[in-house]
Amino acid sequence: MLTDRIAKIKLLLLDVDGVLTDGRIVYSNSGDQLKFFDVTDGMGLALFSRAGLKSAILTAKESRIATDRVKDMHIDKVYQGALRKGEVFEAVLKDFDVSCDEVCFIGDDLVDIPVLKRVGLAVCVPNAVSEVKNHVHYTTVRKGGRGAVREVIDMILKSQGKWDKLMERYTLIRLRP
Repeated sequence: MLTDRIAKIKLLLLDVDGVLTDGRIVYSNSGDQLKFFDVTDGMGLALFSRAGLKSAILTAKESRIATDRVKDMHIDKVYQGALRKGEVFEAVLKDFDVSCDEVCFIGDDLVDIPVLKRVGLAVCVPNAVSEVKNHVHYTTVRKGGRGAVREVIDMILKSQGKWDKLMERYTLIRLRP
């Protein structure tokens, strides 16, 4: 059952292109790359961190943009250039001292399948390739780069009973007369 899987999650592991971004890479005339991130995903990752949970990036590409964006998103560790994600996943488990069942991974493409097959909660975005969809427990409603990560974070925090405590920070603010 999905709720049983969610209850065990301690680490959120994310792909970048197609998950944290919409998958587009735009090149300027000067050769700079542009990627589009959703601000709600960033807020969700901040909430995840405040709840005492950990997050990490696992991406096949190396990108200065991803490195810069991660600093703003409260992500604990970045694994870039991971063409063989299944092998790097072993380091992730060791670095965070977690079991496979305690990891939620969100992916969207073929290189993500080895990790998706091993984690406790395997998630993909609706724009993932069809082969990935065969290996997940949940497909988000929102697309990659359009709030999919936030959707999963909210689901985890609410299911684990951490949401209401986090919301006190925002709902107990009193306006001055």
